[in-house]
Amino acid sequence: MASLDVTGVTKSFGATHVLHGINLAVEDGEMIVIVGASGCGKSTLLRIVAGLETATSGSIRIAGREVAALEPAERDIAMVFQNYALYPHMTVEQNMAYGLKIRGLPRAEITRRVAEAAGLLGIEALLTRRPRQLSGGQRQRVAMGRAIVREPKLFLFDEPLSNLDAKLRVQMRAEIRRLQRRLGVTSLFVTHDQIEAMTLGDRLVVMHAGHAAQIATPMEIWARPADTYVAGFIGSPAMNFLDGTLAEGGHAVALKAGPVLRFADGPRAGGEGMPLTIGIRPEHVAVAEGGLDLPLDLVEPLGSETVLHGRLPGGEALVVKLGGPAPGQSSLPVAFPAEALHVFDGGTGKRLDP
Repeated sequence: MASLDVTGVTKSFGATHVLHGINLAVEDGEMIVIVGASGCGKSTLLRIVAGLETATSGSIRIAGREVAALEPAERDIAMVFQNYALYPHMTVEQNMAYGLKIRGLPRAEITRRVAEAAGLLGIEALLTRRPRQLSGGQRQRVAMGRAIVREPKLFLFDEPLSNLDAKLRVQMRAEIRRLQRRLGVTSLFVTHDQIEAMTLGDRLVVMHAGHAAQIATPMEIWARPADTYVAGFIGSPAMNFLDGTLAEGGHAVALKAGPVLRFADGPRAGGEGMPLTIGIRPEHVAVAEGGLDLPLDLVEPLGSETVLHGRLPGGEALVVKLGGPAPGQSSLPVAFPAEALHVFDGGTGKRLDP
């Protein structure tokens, strides 16, 4: 096992700045998931750690050793790609053993490591097959086995599940997490899928436009997002955002939609009338008599729950998630519980705490 320390890492391609001073400390055995939309810099950061890209500035230390000047093969890492990168003319066993043969390990040690990894992954019966004879999930297991046999200090996963169908993604997600915990190898996992991020990571790095918008545990990010980008990215359906202004000496918000809502956790600093953005998750919107009337544009019945789409007075969109079957009416009275409100600065989008 090994720690990973990324300090002040920047990356520019000519005049295009891709990473802006990333700082990240990963503990021994920790699983960190880097998540964000396409183009946010997450894969570039992973490739810099791997040595496949060179940072414009900054430091990369693995187990306390500076590796920025080292080739990928010298960093004691193993990488799992989304396209598997298996040699088509080799058997599964040969694919898994190839890297060890190149390093000159004894035949008996190679055989032992391949057998142990195959047993961990349940692919013992596939060792004599070639990649073309395998399903997508089986190929991904082989790619993981090839990484495991190297017994590296650091695992790097570059969107390894993106080529799998939805059912297989869920299965492989659980498999990766189980294996990572069992092996205890420090890991970085890149994905654009927030569900993968929430279920796999000990901590998440939410990337936005080359910045680490927030680094925290999945539940901390869900419960206390640092800004409107993080709040809107994490959660399904996405958080609702409502415009308003600071009122009652900082103790309340006057929503554009009409009502004045008092904060449950204390006043916010700022002048009367300061623009605010109020966030509330769809599952926290209450259906309550006497609430705002929400005409429904779309009802999505999902079995155990229902997602409702409508527009508030003034035209703001609102999504409501109910834990049950679809209601029969064409509109619903909705309210916004004070304890469920997230308060953000209307200008900067940053979270405003009491």
